[in-house]
Amino acid sequence: MVLFSIVILGCVANEGYINRPEEVEEFCIFNRNHNACNYAVSMATLCFLCSTAFLALDVYFPRISSVKDRKKAVVADIGVSVLWALVWFVGFCFLANQWQVSKQEDNPLDEGADAARAAIVFSFFSVFTWVSQCLLAVYRFKLGADSATFNQEYVDPNQQEALDEAPPTEE
Repeated sequence: MVLFSIVILGCVANEGYINRPEEVEEFCIFNRNHNACNYAVSMATLCFLCSTAFLALDVYFPRISSVKDRKKAVVADIGVSVLWALVWFVGFCFLANQWQVSKQEDNPLDEGADAARAAIVFSFFSVFTWVSQCLLAVYRFKLGADSATFNQEYVDPNQQEALDEAPPTEE
């Protein structure tokens, strides 16, 4: 997901803006629609930041000792994955439509055409990647309901060692 957002961002930011020989101002390669390029750049940037944050959460997840916090993290992962799948589906449809209606005379040398196609393809792949991430999070949620992940009697391993080493008390 991080990689796909970097590819989309790189394609659109690097080769997504072109100009005709007689024009000075650059325009978006997707049907001269700046909204298409702005959408792709904005969503790729936000997706990169969000993916990085959830990657950090996945690394930190085993250290979360609170059952409620673990459950919130998994539910947030599900919600964010669904949201990004929808965002990239809209992005794919928008970019593909704008590319389809682009005029040949706006770009006679086909400059940036491969980058535009790559952005469309990777936004398409991003939909399936985020859906699979959502399914994995749902699996983690269901698995956690039956295991120690969300168990109410969950004891932090560090605390368990301290309890095992404590001297017996007299009653």
